[in-house]
Amino acid sequence: MDLRQIEYFVRVAELGGFTRASAALGIAQPALSRQVRLLEVELRQTLLTRDGRGAVPTEAGRLLLAHGRGILHQVERAREELGKLRGALAGRVAVGLPTSLARVLTVPLTRAFDRQMPEATISISEGLSSAMLESLVNGRLDIALLYNARPSPDIEITPLQQEELFLVQSRAHATDTGTISLQALAALPLVIPSRPNAIRMRVESEMAAIGCSPKIALEIDGVSAILDLVADGAGNAVLSGNAVASSVKPGLFRLRAIREPRLHAQISLAVSAQRPATLTQQATQALIADTLASVTPSSRRGKAGPP
Repeated sequence: MDLRQIEYFVRVAELGGFTRASAALGIAQPALSRQVRLLEVELRQTLLTRDGRGAVPTEAGRLLLAHGRGILHQVERAREELGKLRGALAGRVAVGLPTSLARVLTVPLTRAFDRQMPEATISISEGLSSAMLESLVNGRLDIALLYNARPSPDIEITPLQQEELFLVQSRAHATDTGTISLQALAALPLVIPSRPNAIRMRVESEMAAIGCSPKIALEIDGVSAILDLVADGAGNAVLSGNAVASSVKPGLFRLRAIREPRLHAQISLAVSAQRPATLTQQATQALIADTLASVTPSSRRGKAGPP
């Protein structure tokens, strides 16, 4: 079997179609289809069921997918071991970050990565925790930072730190400046992400524990859009201090601490339980944890603007 054909097949199977795999691999779709077809001819097996929505592995395809991932992992490990003889780590690492953390982590993380692993490459994307969780499972991401990640047979989770959540209000429309109880927060209109967003679920579960529920004004999936609406007076938000501090105009907002009880979001580092981490990925995990600790100390929590 040709190693390149195995890699092509694995990418198509993980991404669910030739179009997405073609873009990810940077090759033309007809060439990709031809290589996968040659692999099927050699193995005398139909590996993928093709339809208008994409490509799904057959029983034989699922078997080869499991073996193919292991083969590609071993090849990557071999490259890394050889690189270690030169004193360097190599390979590509795909990292997913929540939007609120991406804005404060991306620059220091990439600088530290380039400094410590100059022969390796890092790819960073941002998104919602639910979408990144799916990307970890299907192989599009190697590592992700997730909010309030739940245990799963497919994912290994390492808690890193808790991030305090605040009531975020427009400075132009806010009247109170002190702390606010969770009970009082339930009466305010919220601009909040749709389920199963991690912060949305935390707000709902904590309010349910004291016998109330949030008053939803708008459901918006995107930190920037939420803050734009809050600044315009459409409602209030519950976000981390980093989400506001890293926004374009943090001075437009006022943060109010939430008490009785306090609200926190757990930040965890997540990797696939199905694919052993390479040496470069292991080094990147440690680098992410160190960088997160250095850029999100507790003293940053209220820096979105003076009260």
